[in-house]
Amino acid sequence: MAKKTTNPTKALKIPYLIRLSCKICAFISIKLSIRYAARLFTTPIKHKIPKRELTMDHNSRQEIIMVPEINKSINIYHYGDNIKKALLVHGWSGRGTQLFKIADELISNGYSIISFDAPAHGKSEGSTTIMSEFISSILEIDKQFGPFEIIIGHSLGGMSVLNAIRKGFQADKAIIVGSGDIVQDILDEFISKMELKKENSTRFRNFFEDKYQLKMDDYSAYRSAKKVKIPVLVIHDNDDPEVPVTAAIHIHKNLENGSLLLTDGLGHRKILGNQNVIKNIIKFIETD
Repeated sequence: MAKKTTNPTKALKIPYLIRLSCKICAFISIKLSIRYAARLFTTPIKHKIPKRELTMDHNSRQEIIMVPEINKSINIYHYGDNIKKALLVHGWSGRGTQLFKIADELISNGYSIISFDAPAHGKSEGSTTIMSEFISSILEIDKQFGPFEIIIGHSLGGMSVLNAIRKGFQADKAIIVGSGDIVQDILDEFISKMELKKENSTRFRNFFEDKYQLKMDDYSAYRSAKKVKIPVLVIHDNDDPEVPVTAAIHIHKNLENGSLLLTDGLGHRKILGNQNVIKNIIKFIETD
């Protein structure tokens, strides 16, 4: 049974000086504060690759490819030399090596791995990006290196996976881990963390819709889930402090052929390396 997050203090907090800067902008001009918040919202943090991911990094053949739809280049990892292929998609401020434990287990079970640093992430160029660029990257990788039997996404990568399938990406099965769901909820949470007034959430959404000429809610995971026909395993931790477990439950309800695995005490990132989770991923993949 789903329960509320028990470790809210572990959720990512926006530094005080950034929140203060945004408030000062809001005092001067609401439009200025929205632009400032939007810049922050679309700027991932590029973390140094941790030691635990270096084996995958060192043993991968890497190349840069262009994604014409967004006119940006991304770094690709080719890991393993088996015939069957799996595509791994990291989340916000992640890297193409972040799902290395899942990758190693898939290789042991006969798959080759392709992963990538999304725009403005890892070794890829740029400083800002949005989910639609994750999706465009997935679709371009499919054109150049597909077809894929399996696709796995974490967090924003999970939302991107469902959207990519809706847009034509084909695979036998999909797994999403710690995926977000409703875009407006994500925008509302960010505005709240920035300590701006609640009504600014609508302005925030309108800013993105005007800039990118798209409807933000069209990218909500549950909407794409309604269009996905292949089997999808939805994995989420009851104690995830960054994405509420209700997101997974809602996505699962909207899938035609979905399975739901809820865990306890693994949070948002530790879940990626948990052996029981990985065992369930392999079992899901191998089940007819």
